[in-house]
Amino acid sequence: MATAGSQTSGEYISHHLQNLHVGEGFWSLHLDTLIVSGLLGLIAFGGMMLLARKASSGIPSGAQNCVEMIVSVVNDQVKDTFHAKSDLVTPLAITIFVWVFLMNAMDLIPVDFLPLAASSAGVEYLKVVPTTDPNLTFGMSIAVFFIMIAMNLKFKGVRGLLKEALTVPFGKYLFPVNLLFRIIEDLAKPISLALRLFGNMYAGEMVFILLAVWMGASYWWVPAGAILSLGWALFHILIITLQAFVFMMLTVVYMSMASENH
Repeated sequence: MATAGSQTSGEYISHHLQNLHVGEGFWSLHLDTLIVSGLLGLIAFGGMMLLARKASSGIPSGAQNCVEMIVSVVNDQVKDTFHAKSDLVTPLAITIFVWVFLMNAMDLIPVDFLPLAASSAGVEYLKVVPTTDPNLTFGMSIAVFFIMIAMNLKFKGVRGLLKEALTVPFGKYLFPVNLLFRIIEDLAKPISLALRLFGNMYAGEMVFILLAVWMGASYWWVPAGAILSLGWALFHILIITLQAFVFMMLTVVYMSMASENH
């Protein structure tokens, strides 16, 4: 219950928004984010690797059919958006979509289920949705940013990249303005990529927590709260899928921009 014992609604909400961490300040590590995201990645991509080894050219199994459908959809999106030749972009897009989707989907587990199980094992705090942690979303977006820089260097070279940064869009005589605009544009990409995913998933998690508080306030509210939670969960399936797709597509767009000359 949301307010069981001496725990108030505010304490309940604060408890659910607290990460399991070691260290303090900048050097703290959010262990729950690292463990959950790592396990999901291991399960997803380890499973996909096993399916690839056992793949059959005949009638595919349900799991193989699902993976082939995801790969086909993502590959079509990459072909429509990324017009250069690269062996990295499609695997990167598939990795991002599958991994972000699974991390988002952890939000569909009842908010008290895993934290209560962890508390019985002596773990005080546990946040099970890695994408509600800005450290993870910024980590992923910064990785995309560095891959984008490497893609720029691959297709344009150092000279071509500098020429583009200094001369576009106002010409070489306004190179300080061009460079300033380019710096702002490039820095805005990882920031917006990270904050968009974090903000949407954090808001979704807060709705589930507030519904749990509401149901915990009185037994009379439990049926109505359960119906609302079910409705929000069904709608949230669309959100978690859309956010994974948006993160993937923006990554592909950034790679495409890096491979093309203005």
